[in-house]
Amino acid sequence: MQSDKPEQSKEELAAAIAKEQMEQDALPYKWTQVLEELTVTVPVPPGTRSRDLSIKITRTHLLVSLKTNPTPLIDDDFYKDVKVDDSTWTLDDQKEVTLTIAKASGLEWWPHVVKSAPKIDVARIQPENSKLSDLDGETRSMVEKMMFDQQQKQMGKPTSDEMKKEDILKKFQAQHPELDFSKAKIQ
Repeated sequence: MQSDKPEQSKEELAAAIAKEQMEQDALPYKWTQVLEELTVTVPVPPGTRSRDLSIKITRTHLLVSLKTNPTPLIDDDFYKDVKVDDSTWTLDDQKEVTLTIAKASGLEWWPHVVKSAPKIDVARIQPENSKLSDLDGETRSMVEKMMFDQQQKQMGKPTSDEMKKEDILKKFQAQHPELDFSKAKIQ
């Protein structure tokens, strides 16, 4: 993955990573992500019960608060839209809330959970290696198509979409031999 940023020295990179870590440590929550979802862990006072919490997940906004405290723990817009019906939360050991937030547009790394939070450098994310067999059918076929198209481009051959267009044109020409396509530009 190429970046638009100039190359950083080891010292600059270490400083950037340390700054990013300090900013993330200062957040009132911890978070991780995979391409399809985020996991946000919010500490709450020991002994907190679910009825003590007010949690609202909408397509664009997240609210996590204690009913006894007027200041919310999180009250901000998401970086991007989420799938509300696929997002959940649980209260774990009466001391932390774990939110699983489904990204509406999967297959994308988020630089932060909510807009007011400091960003991380998504170019440094090292995803876990996975096997094609680990992916669901739709994602697997998309990845296989991307891999095929990349190989085709490297060999100077047409991609799957270009091959599909050529096939459609050939079929149309066969059905309409009376038309002259010799000067047609196909894009």
